[in-house]
Amino acid sequence: MSDTSAPAYRRILLKLSGEALRSPGSMDNISPEIVARIAEEIAQAHRAGVQIGLVVGGGNFWRGAKASVRGMDRATADYVGMLATVMNALALQSALERAGVPCVVQSAIEMKNVAESFIRLKARSYLDNNKIVIFAAGTGNPFFSTDTTAALRASEINAEVVMKATSVDGVYDADPKKVSGAKRFDTISYQECLERQLKVMDSTAFTLCMDNKKPIIVFDMHTPGNITRALLGEPIGTTIS
Repeated sequence: MSDTSAPAYRRILLKLSGEALRSPGSMDNISPEIVARIAEEIAQAHRAGVQIGLVVGGGNFWRGAKASVRGMDRATADYVGMLATVMNALALQSALERAGVPCVVQSAIEMKNVAESFIRLKARSYLDNNKIVIFAAGTGNPFFSTDTTAALRASEINAEVVMKATSVDGVYDADPKKVSGAKRFDTISYQECLERQLKVMDSTAFTLCMDNKKPIIVFDMHTPGNITRALLGEPIGTTIS
């Protein structure tokens, strides 16, 4: 990875899994060491001139869909999940600020003591002024995933690309954890993803990206340096366009 390479993108939306903030096998929901490592990788790209919006899931604390299957009202379960994303957003904000990066959390649910309310034009102004913006509490509505939040916020802030950091190194024609010899795609079209029924994102998020012509890059975030490489536009993972 070259420190002198010019970033390929001016503004991106990075979607992080909440479960990626937890150390495997640990009882802690958030690992400060992992969050610090992620923050430093993001900070490197920020210092190179990339404007970054962030959406982080809440799966390390809570999954609304699973709770609803066990008898909890689905809307209530989803609101609990939105609050989980706020906790993760605040942890990332703290780590980014320690890494020397100015950072703002905007929440789709009003909670003025810990985060600003989401205002689209204000978010874009922060990005223009080289602040990272973390979009918390999902869309503010139940029944929508944080993938959908990422697709929606990417369109609202005019991000050039949606980057989805996951536990696999791209999009495969079958689950590589279950199917030996599954083929990874370097590039693939939206249409082919639909025809092959590849589960890149939930259908609402995927359709939003497709309709608004937002390329999606899926990559493995657990390999050290990969987040920085992706944010700087180095070839990595799978690009869907």
